[in-house]
Amino acid sequence: MIGIDVGGTFTDAVAADDRGQITGAKTPSTPADYSIGVLAAISELAAQLKYDERELLQNTEYIAHGTTASINALVTGNVEPIGFITSKGHGDSIEIMNIEGRYLGLTANAIQDSINLHKPAPLVPRQRVIEVTERVDRRGNVVVALHEDEVRSAVTRLLAEGVHAIAVSFLWSFQNPAHEQRVAEIIAEMSPDTFVAVSSEVSPRIREFARSSTTIMSAQLGPALRRYLTPLVRELGERGLRGPLLVMQSSGGTIAAAEAPASAITTVGSVLSGGVVGAARLAQQLGHKNVVTADVGGTTFLVGMVVDGEPVRTSTTVINQHPINVPTIRVDAIGSGGGAIAWIDQGGNLRVGPRSAAAVPGPAAYGAGGTEPTVTDADVVLGIIDPDYFLGGKRKLRVDLAEQALLEKIGRPLGLTAKEAAAAVYEVQNAQTADLARKVVVEAGHDPRGFVMYAFGGAGPIHAAAIATELKASELVVPLGAAASGFSAFGLAASDVAVTAEVSDPALFPLDPADVQRNFDRLTAQVRESLDRQGVAFSDVTFNREFDARYAGQMFEVTAEAPVDQTIDDSTVEAMGEVFDARYAELFGAGSAFADAGREMISYRIRGVGELPFRPTLPEHERSDDADASSAIKGHRLVHLQHERGFEETAIYDYAKLRSGHRFPGPAVIEVATTTVTIPAGREARVDEYGNLRVDLSERSAQ
Repeated sequence: MIGIDVGGTFTDAVAADDRGQITGAKTPSTPADYSIGVLAAISELAAQLKYDERELLQNTEYIAHGTTASINALVTGNVEPIGFITSKGHGDSIEIMNIEGRYLGLTANAIQDSINLHKPAPLVPRQRVIEVTERVDRRGNVVVALHEDEVRSAVTRLLAEGVHAIAVSFLWSFQNPAHEQRVAEIIAEMSPDTFVAVSSEVSPRIREFARSSTTIMSAQLGPALRRYLTPLVRELGERGLRGPLLVMQSSGGTIAAAEAPASAITTVGSVLSGGVVGAARLAQQLGHKNVVTADVGGTTFLVGMVVDGEPVRTSTTVINQHPINVPTIRVDAIGSGGGAIAWIDQGGNLRVGPRSAAAVPGPAAYGAGGTEPTVTDADVVLGIIDPDYFLGGKRKLRVDLAEQALLEKIGRPLGLTAKEAAAAVYEVQNAQTADLARKVVVEAGHDPRGFVMYAFGGAGPIHAAAIATELKASELVVPLGAAASGFSAFGLAASDVAVTAEVSDPALFPLDPADVQRNFDRLTAQVRESLDRQGVAFSDVTFNREFDARYAGQMFEVTAEAPVDQTIDDSTVEAMGEVFDARYAELFGAGSAFADAGREMISYRIRGVGELPFRPTLPEHERSDDADASSAIKGHRLVHLQHERGFEETAIYDYAKLRSGHRFPGPAVIEVATTTVTIPAGREARVDEYGNLRVDLSERSAQ
């Protein structure tokens, strides 16, 4: 199996086989056409395995692919021109944004800046929003029949506007989708090639604005995703791929490429969730229950959590201040990757990110025309990254260009030398990434001291020790071994196929058990049918039940788990209410609920997981006879890792010569072909049985 993680700067690939062999490769991403970078990564894997590329693909059961194309398109606004058809009188709902559009997804500081607070532009221009006559009530009864002539007129007008897709969202369609389905049929009759997204299929959940925005964004992404995946599937098939191409979803499971465009919005967090899935798999091997992940790539810094062995999930996310109804592994992100640009704001403060130099032109040290100083440039000037060993020596870096960019853009404005400017950038980078990690863990109600940090990505291991120390995590684990900085790609390869179905059916507790059973049975049938279409043989299939509930009078819901494989009766309904109470108290504190108001069921959800025939695990690393790692030292150089110590003589270790059982003190730098790891003074690193670097961060260890 092959996992491919397409990032903004690099494309990582990992191949794993049923003998426990894991091989990684890293190639530059190709934003003009990401498939070029994907195919190059596969060729690099074949070369490392000493296979002919066709031979490799002919022996590949499947490829799991995570792509940034969807999220990048939405964030930048580079999406398809689409039309929107909705119920008469409700065309302005996507512009009114339920009022919440002014503040969704913003920081507390941004929300308090009332002068500059504003809503984003509506997702669809007003001239491409068309209302048609129809009405279904809250119980799914047709009150006003669909006016089909108005629909045909609307489609004709939208096609004349040059739209590539049409989104359809009617009131209460999740209770009765007949009108939306008929509109889709009419569009198919009039223009078979036009992409259609209907809310009753994309997001059958209550609340008009969120349901419409989710459907619209899926329509904006669908055509481009189809244009990308269809030729890629064909090309891989022509090159010999035996199995299917699977696309990672935000929920942490994959879906067949042929199915992905129809639910395009589910792919927005695909590359974000791969690392968390990989962490959950590794945590099972290492015996860790609670993990916080730190993934520093070329563009972003991503934080996720594994609690009690399972990735933390959420039922919604926010993109560009719009709510999106997508069950997803929760991953928080800031623009603070290796390519994040350092700059001085109007107040004379040093800032890092969110703008990125990306793969082109890249950091100044790349020598490809970039003149803005980045985190990578700072790491080079501080001696952390060896300019002659970047990507294992495949790319030579220019220290002089990195120093020049730091001096001109940061040093001179602040009265610093180039090295002092680099140190300042390094400190700001570490501080703001640690702040995000702390926010994610603490706001979820957890104590960071009970967590282990897993750090990966090309730049993650460079900054991980500083971040984990600031967070007060108990231990740092850098997954090296066979996966190295392709850890997110390893997570993709280790992912199972997952399909989610949901529906809103509001009702007050105590619920009618027959209604609950009917909803779960209907969703289970949908998920089972979808899994059957994936074209993959599963070793096992499991179904998980969830529900969203709230206390009456509240605006928002809490997700809780329902009993699995159990016939619903009155006692089951009572148990569901108790589970909801416990989950609410866990999130917001014991006694914080106003239980006397009564409980209200809002939505039901089924998550079906098809387990693939085998799941890659990290193989055991070659063991050393003793703990002395001095034989792996390849040299020494001056490196700056801690501001209170400045530049100091630091041992440089060749990871290829480190064995399980080796121990060595900081300060140290460990060089791998695809990343660099730093160990600060006062800490000791060890290599575990799977080749991971482990650092005990407890107070006892520091003493």
